[in-house]
Amino acid sequence: MGKVEVVAAKLPHRSVLIRTRGREPWGTGGRRPAVNVIRTRGRATADFGTGARETGAVPDQPRDARDPAEARDGVGDDAADGALAVGHADLTALRRWPDVEAPDLVAVDAADRLLLVEAAGPLAALAAAPGGLTASDVVVVGDHYGALTLGLLTGAVGIRPPRVRVHQDSLLSEQALVANAGRLGVALADERGDVVAHHGLEPALVAGARLVLVALPRSLAALEEIAQVAAAAAGPDVLLLASGRVKHMTRTQNVVLGRSFAEVGASLAHGKARVLRARGPHPAAARTYPLARRLPELDLDVVAHGAAFAGAALDVGTRYLLQFVPQMAPDAVDVVDLGCGTGVLAAMLARSRPQARVLALDVSAAAVDSARATAAANGLAPRIEVRRADGLRGLPPASVDLVVCNPPFHVGSAVVPDVALRLLANARTVLRPGGELWTVYNSRLAHAAALRRLVGPTRVMGDNGAFTVARTVLRPAPVPVRD
Repeated sequence: MGKVEVVAAKLPHRSVLIRTRGREPWGTGGRRPAVNVIRTRGRATADFGTGARETGAVPDQPRDARDPAEARDGVGDDAADGALAVGHADLTALRRWPDVEAPDLVAVDAADRLLLVEAAGPLAALAAAPGGLTASDVVVVGDHYGALTLGLLTGAVGIRPPRVRVHQDSLLSEQALVANAGRLGVALADERGDVVAHHGLEPALVAGARLVLVALPRSLAALEEIAQVAAAAAGPDVLLLASGRVKHMTRTQNVVLGRSFAEVGASLAHGKARVLRARGPHPAAARTYPLARRLPELDLDVVAHGAAFAGAALDVGTRYLLQFVPQMAPDAVDVVDLGCGTGVLAAMLARSRPQARVLALDVSAAAVDSARATAAANGLAPRIEVRRADGLRGLPPASVDLVVCNPPFHVGSAVVPDVALRLLANARTVLRPGGELWTVYNSRLAHAAALRRLVGPTRVMGDNGAFTVARTVLRPAPVPVRD
């Protein structure tokens, strides 16, 4: 076989196009598809069976759809591990909105596309089995912007499931899926009910499922909790397929899956992506999430789900910001922990200010569940309200005395200042005159100037070389002078 091969696998209703190295066509569940391949001097031409023909390289997405530090892949004659196109669904129309958007940040990458291709064979097998493909068969976990769910619902891989159960940790991901469904004209409900059913990471998400598609999370803890939930509640014949970019994958991910499944394997790499396959669930395996840990230095119990930032540990930015809690608006009544994570800051603020009403906000479902559990573990649940929210959006104007925030500043593995600034953009609106915003951020980012522009006068209160703590005060509006 030549270095580069394009294969058009003729599945029902659609064609799945793959370019890869290797000896066997991909994406057919072990069944060799009908293929018309014409090889030409290091390139290939594949007949799609629809009258259309594809010659040469296929345009690819950036190297990492969530990593702006990466340049775009070349897709010339030597792009043997380059792009992968799925069916006729125009997944390039997908956007990241309402998440941060930029020319080098995209909504679908090679890992998403490869996972859809890998799912084609199992979906066809389920559809051909007695009883066919049912509404409880297919689950998607971790769909960043809807590419996996919408790829299935457009029939891009040949079979369209009647219903997809979905878990997306980020609220922005849920909103992006809905917006992208509108762009593609995909109905999320019909006369029979929801076509896309959102769930928490809970047994109801995967109950009886026979195919679970997972966008691999960066965190091993997040993967472990997903695997534990799937093994405990999915069908005994479930196949779990998890995709990621090769550079972000490790053998430890196989080990993690192996604690919940009897058989774990991996695909060849395609387009710098790879798929892990897990079968044979261990339903009786011990559930270890959420984790609980005592932090003696804070006299605090922390509870963390797998996808919560820093887990049950105390991250270094929060540790530094906690040193300044006594200086933070001591008379504040309405306090917000923005991007609360596991709720450590919210708990310490509630404990140090008996008069305060504390609202903990985070876009992550895992963080919200963790923060609620942390508040309960420390007897603070009556005084801390926890909400899943997109930043400060939705809070009434001039309703808050103190906002405290340890914002994220990464997209993938790259530092992206706009992530934090987007989160803080509405502080000027929700703070009362004289209200304070306290933030901790990577010292390399030099956010102080942006905070002055967005909110008001800003003073650096501390810098330990790695992190900076800044205090921003909303200046009272000037009183009009009457003649």
